[in-house]
Amino acid sequence: MPKKIKFFSSIYFKNALVFALTLLVTLEVIGVFFIKQLERSSLTSFRQQIGLPAYVTDQLTQQLSGKKISESNANIHNTLSVVNNVMISEIEVIDTKGIVRGTSDINNQDLVGQKSTDRNLRAAALNQNYTKSRIEQVGGTRYQLVVRPLTNDENGNSQTVGALLVKGNLESVYDNLKRIALIFLSATFMALILGVAMALVIARALTKPISDISERTVRIAEGDYSGSLSIKANDEIGQLAENVNLLAQRIEETTNTQELERQRLDSVLENMTDGVIAADRRGTINLINPAALKMLRVSDENSVLGKYVLDVLRLSSYYQLREFFENKDNILLNFSDDQTDEVLKVNSAQIQRESGFISGMVIVLHDVTEEQRTNAERREFVSNVSHELRTPLTSVKSYIDALQEGAIGDSELAPQFLKVVQSETERMINMINDLLELSRMDQGTNDLALESVSLGALFNYILDRFDMIISGRKPDQKQYTIKREIPETDVWVEVDPSKFTQVLDNLINNAIKYSPDGGVITAAMVIETQEVIIAISDQGLGIPAKDLDRVFGRFFRVDKARSRAQGGTGLGLAIAKEIVEYLHGRIWVESKEGQGSTFKIALPYTLEADLEDDWGEPDALEEKA
Repeated sequence: MPKKIKFFSSIYFKNALVFALTLLVTLEVIGVFFIKQLERSSLTSFRQQIGLPAYVTDQLTQQLSGKKISESNANIHNTLSVVNNVMISEIEVIDTKGIVRGTSDINNQDLVGQKSTDRNLRAAALNQNYTKSRIEQVGGTRYQLVVRPLTNDENGNSQTVGALLVKGNLESVYDNLKRIALIFLSATFMALILGVAMALVIARALTKPISDISERTVRIAEGDYSGSLSIKANDEIGQLAENVNLLAQRIEETTNTQELERQRLDSVLENMTDGVIAADRRGTINLINPAALKMLRVSDENSVLGKYVLDVLRLSSYYQLREFFENKDNILLNFSDDQTDEVLKVNSAQIQRESGFISGMVIVLHDVTEEQRTNAERREFVSNVSHELRTPLTSVKSYIDALQEGAIGDSELAPQFLKVVQSETERMINMINDLLELSRMDQGTNDLALESVSLGALFNYILDRFDMIISGRKPDQKQYTIKREIPETDVWVEVDPSKFTQVLDNLINNAIKYSPDGGVITAAMVIETQEVIIAISDQGLGIPAKDLDRVFGRFFRVDKARSRAQGGTGLGLAIAKEIVEYLHGRIWVESKEGQGSTFKIALPYTLEADLEDDWGEPDALEEKA
């Protein structure tokens, strides 16, 4: 039931108000124009009334042309004293030097002989740019000031000899204007009262039939189609009433048909497993089934009904409505968050009439989360394997090449090399198993095999393998040098040796990739108060500042073309980050474009091992190899 319209919100009041305001504005505009014109006319008349007779100005001009100043001043005073004009408050005469030669104000006679302070008057005396008339307010009293130069026209030559200032009190003029304004205001108020009364009567006659039609439409909206409006006049409002009666009949017939069809459609939609969204031709949602609400994580259908369909699907920043339906490719919606994964496949179709007019659209949502997760895990596994097996294979190949080149005949080196090959082969097998378990690590279902390890010994062991690779490189291959800065102080960290080796392999391999031929890779270890920091520095091109926070993202590459040419899938740093964080450590990068990059790992440590391990003594390292 609609709320009752308040009087001040009704058309009845608004019509009267609009009429009254229109009348008021019209009268005010006329009044302002009239008063302004009257003021302009009155001021013009006042300036004419305070004008001095020609004989007075002639006498003043002659006196200013005299050579005896004292005698001229006396004659000027006599001339001004005979001016009998009650509208003039003061007359002031100056010469071309700006000296006051006379004034009609008996109280200001001491100004005679002094320089005038009125710049405009002095400018007139010098025949420069000046203002002929202006209004000045002194102590709350307005005065009209009229300035004119005094010119001597003897012998046909015009010469300015001074200037004249006439000052008249304007209060009488403005008092008269105020009385006229009050009269006009009173007349406006009376006209406004009569206009409002007439407007109320006319508005009542217009709004009564509209009120009846409004009540009838409310009953129709509530489903009451009984009764009809009485048509009292053959005008626009009468035609409207007749159309409302006809509309009620049509709506009743259409509603009954639509209700039956809706019941059938609701039954089908309620039992569908796919989400269905229906919208009108402008993309406004008018129907959504429970499956779609669940997929879109919406609890109440009223929160989406009436909204733009692309906003609800979070596609408005990617498509216009026409582009959305013209796109024949599969559209996937990723609603995954930290708690759950959800990927929806979108299929859409337009509803067209026989004439080709598009009356609406239907969108079907199909949950493909499991399918996408399976594909993603498969792709991630293959990428990780291809990337992470590169380093151990290279190491094995280097030792085998060394054996083929003659080391196999060395009774001391050959067994060591074969042991290394065997060790690296086993590590590759372990690495494959680790990569298969990476997804379980993301879910927190797989624990690492943690050991208390001498970090310096482990670090040196990893670098020894890379030195062996360097020694086996051919002259036409990229050459590089690894510089070590590892202190002799023994620090112990709790890590999974295999996983941590994988992390350092990845960082060193990346440094090798992006360093120039002949570059130096610095491998450093710094012991601080609470943590030990491993730093791998290269002399490559560096990483842009905008990408520093993204380099540890999965599949992220700073330079995709260069990364593909040099190998790698963009997963190595992401894997390294997960392993380091699992070890309660930190990993980050410091870089400047053109100055190389430094990847750093910080781990908590102790100075004494809690448990003895195989990484403390060089002999143990050889046995491990």
